[in-house]
Amino acid sequence: MENCIFCRIIKGQIPSNKVFEDEHTLAFNDINPQAPVHILVIPREHYIGVHEIPEDRVDIISQLFSTVTKVVIQEGLLEAGYRLVINFGRSSGQEVPHI
Repeated sequence: MENCIFCRIIKGQIPSNKVFEDEHTLAFNDINPQAPVHILVIPREHYIGVHEIPEDRVDIISQLFSTVTKVVIQEGLLEAGYRLVINFGRSSGQEVPHI
């Protein structure tokens, strides 16, 4: 989606402070953090919410969680703990329409 900020970050059109990336996902620091550590983990494919992911692509969910695990270990968050949130829609606080 050409107007999606996250898609533009993935394409390198908008700079980001990358924490981790692979062929399926990208993790980067939020520019407006709501916590001391606020890292966004997104799929490279554009989906607004988990409900849009087709059944034949549910591997995207496991790829996201795999990246979360790598980032948690890499950033040393295991001992202190972390919170994992997936927002959908304005009432949930989702600001960018990309899971």
